[in-house]
Amino acid sequence: MKKAIRNTRTGDDIKAMQADVLAEPVLVKENLLKKKYRGKKAAAPKEKTDTIADEAIINVAILSEDGFEEIELLSPKHALEAAGAHVDVICPHDGKIKGWNKTHWGKDVAVDKTLSEARADHYDAVILPGGVMNPDKLRQNKDAIMFLKHFINCGKPVAAICHGAQTLIETGMLEGKTMTSYPSLQTDLKNAGVNWVDKEVVHYGQFITSRKPADLGAFNKELIYTLLLYEH
Repeated sequence: MKKAIRNTRTGDDIKAMQADVLAEPVLVKENLLKKKYRGKKAAAPKEKTDTIADEAIINVAILSEDGFEEIELLSPKHALEAAGAHVDVICPHDGKIKGWNKTHWGKDVAVDKTLSEARADHYDAVILPGGVMNPDKLRQNKDAIMFLKHFINCGKPVAAICHGAQTLIETGMLEGKTMTSYPSLQTDLKNAGVNWVDKEVVHYGQFITSRKPADLGAFNKELIYTLLLYEH
């Protein structure tokens, strides 16, 4: 069972990992999280065909509904997968979810597991993409809120970008946290007890938040760097 984030590495280790994460502008070097796994002296794959999921490195859930902002789901997903993580898109319904691309409908994304199929304790972190319609649907779903509460209660990383933080308000567990979001949500977050700030990425405790698609580079890097420090 994986533990909550705790920094047990030396300063040189952290500087080396941070330099690796920041080596490329948006994505990170391939299999970065795989390097972490090997650093723990776990058994190497028996065959070259073994997948990252088979190695049980880092499992990340992206919780979303129809109407998510396309790039805010796909960019973190691709960045994490490039770093060696296994990512599941989770939704209350099965099939596909339809994205929103700025001013019109965008790509469909396959749902890997429904909320009823997904086990929150299987995942090391959860991501909430934005989009106006997506969080408005999720925040009304009791199973989605219970899923998120598991991560908060266990101290696991919880990342939200743009309007994604709106769903977190329904957990009732944000009081005293420092966060950012799309500016139009700041009053709602402040009413939930959040210290709202206007920054491209805010990392407070287990929470990682960003404001908008233009912040995705910083958001992805901070998320991956956090998972590099995540203890198994």
